[in-house]
Amino acid sequence: MYGRRINDEVHTFGVSGKLIMNALVMYDHQTDTLWSQFLRKGVKGPLAGTELEVIPVTQTTWAAWRELHPDTRVLNKNGRYQGDSYSSYYRDGRAGIIGESNGDDRLKTKDLVVGVDFDGKTKAYPLKELAGRVVVNDSFAGEHVAIFFDDATETALVYDRSVNGRPLTLRVDGAPAGIATILIDEETGSRWMAFTGRAIDGELKGETMKRALSHLSFWFAWTDWNPDTELFTG
Repeated sequence: MYGRRINDEVHTFGVSGKLIMNALVMYDHQTDTLWSQFLRKGVKGPLAGTELEVIPVTQTTWAAWRELHPDTRVLNKNGRYQGDSYSSYYRDGRAGIIGESNGDDRLKTKDLVVGVDFDGKTKAYPLKELAGRVVVNDSFAGEHVAIFFDDATETALVYDRSVNGRPLTLRVDGAPAGIATILIDEETGSRWMAFTGRAIDGELKGETMKRALSHLSFWFAWTDWNPDTELFTG
């Protein structure tokens, strides 16, 4: 998700109908600049090179989101939430419309990964490797991250686990419990809500771990855009 305010002006976006390596290209109505979904910036037009503000989102089930945010507002699509027209595409082996640009056989073409990006240095975490782990503490590109994964909802959240300049080592406190899953850090014993990254008890109560820049993607799409990506293998 991206912020629409650019140079103090709110822009409105549409789908251009164009693709760059199978990825959506947007345009804004104000300047007709073309914007790359994967690059997060303008690629052609008056605002080419301008970066969009990234707003962290949580990709999860409706049931989990509603439990977390009972007062949430919903886009009204007049009941058209009953099916997914892309379900057959998810199941087959096709790599987008134009095929892969960078074949990488470390994973299957459509294995799902959560990709993390720190200033152009990237690493991919396959969901099949995250399954059953609940939380993974990792470091790369000089940064410390924690990847929380909820099996039931296939929710993957990536946090910067450095709080007040100190890297924390996180583990699940008790058994996984969906949105009520609690993490505890070994350094202070503080307890954290896994779905929100907020400390609810202990020395760091009230602190919130920042979300790291991440992207849920098919493996072929991630490696097309990030051919030098590292890969988490457990």
